[in-house]
Amino acid sequence: MSRQPLNRRSALQLGSVVLLLGVQHIARGATIVAVRVWPSKDYTRLTIESDGEIKARQFFIAEPPRLAVDIEGIDLIPALRELVAKVKSDDPNISGIRVGQNAPGVVRLVIDLKQPILPQVFTLPPVAAYQYRLVFDLYPTQVADPLEALIAEKLADRQPGSSPPASSGTASGNDPLGDLIARQSEKPPSHAASGAPGTGKQADSKLPGAASGKTAPEAAATAKNKTDRLVIVALDPGHGGEDPGAVGPGGTREKDVVLQIAHRLRDRINQQPNMRAYLTRDADFFVPLHIRVQKARRVQADLFISIHADAFFTARPQGASVFALSEKGASSSAARWIADKENSADLVGGVNVKAKDAQVQKALLDMSTTAQINDSLKLGSAMLGEIGNVGKLHKPKVEQAGFAVLKAPDIPSVLVETAFISNPDEEARLRSDDYQIQLADALMRGITRYFAKNPPLARNRAV
Repeated sequence: MSRQPLNRRSALQLGSVVLLLGVQHIARGATIVAVRVWPSKDYTRLTIESDGEIKARQFFIAEPPRLAVDIEGIDLIPALRELVAKVKSDDPNISGIRVGQNAPGVVRLVIDLKQPILPQVFTLPPVAAYQYRLVFDLYPTQVADPLEALIAEKLADRQPGSSPPASSGTASGNDPLGDLIARQSEKPPSHAASGAPGTGKQADSKLPGAASGKTAPEAAATAKNKTDRLVIVALDPGHGGEDPGAVGPGGTREKDVVLQIAHRLRDRINQQPNMRAYLTRDADFFVPLHIRVQKARRVQADLFISIHADAFFTARPQGASVFALSEKGASSSAARWIADKENSADLVGGVNVKAKDAQVQKALLDMSTTAQINDSLKLGSAMLGEIGNVGKLHKPKVEQAGFAVLKAPDIPSVLVETAFISNPDEEARLRSDDYQIQLADALMRGITRYFAKNPPLARNRAV
């Protein structure tokens, strides 16, 4: 009973010392070199980077919601002013930040929140271009169901008076994918439930409705009215937030161009009558590798496409590549090197190891199946064939390696290296609207080609 008034009184006292950041002070144990804020609807990350390790103790106050953090070993430092100023009004989770000297050698940070959150506060050792980092990940306690959101979007598109979406990329005004899905949905429920969702297993092309006297078009029309199943393609723009990915000689960051390409491909997918794209990140924030896989599985994605831009030590390598998972080792030394590089994203982006251990090790990364890999190779081949029509290929076939992000056991998954950002010519292409449009069109055609030969199974998910 005595602690709550003390906390309130302490918070009020902070008002008298907020932003008393005058002349430069030297930290007692470490110097702050950078502060960053990465807002997103999924979570907001705050990062304090220093030249030495710093420790923090935090406590959450529920009403009004705020997180107080005591950072030990430093005095008030003008660099913290930047953290206060970097919080924008449209941040979905943070309304403001206050700082003050709570005790000698202890700075208190009070993060005022827009909603209740589950905070994760952890430290990261130096890696890549970063020194020591103190990280605050603020996750909302109330999270919307992403699958429900996708279905709601599709239903909104079908409201009376709305015009049917135009076809993209393939220039056909009909809906061949919708017809395929309609034929699949005529299967008896017991048959439809026998396959794992999203594995792309071939389904019987005969229409059971024909046995009851219906013609094939009539049966297809009836099936389409009954289910009209939504096909979901998970798009995974690589890197993001703390992790810039590869950086080209002209300063182009991989995380930026792959997000732009993903947005273009999303628009093409969403124009298809029976499809919806789901992005594992739709802005500049970091998503751990295992969370990318979990997100795709949560929306019951039919495909998973991770988009990257390759890099090497020299400027010579060029061309696009497509990769699938391997259970038996990499198909080449280059594939192994690329997989190791992409798998290190968690180290650069910064993962709370304790949280990851609790969520991942027991369940996810060793669940890949032979069926998933076979379907992934089919998807990769379809996409590689189309990419080769708009640019050079680094390798003429789908390569394989142990990419952590491709280990969803029930979703055909590929990783597309769109070009070598380390090659000046290809860096310029990656930045150009023309190439991004051509590439997005090629990827869309690859998706359509895959589904033409591997129709998605009928499932209960319908809109």
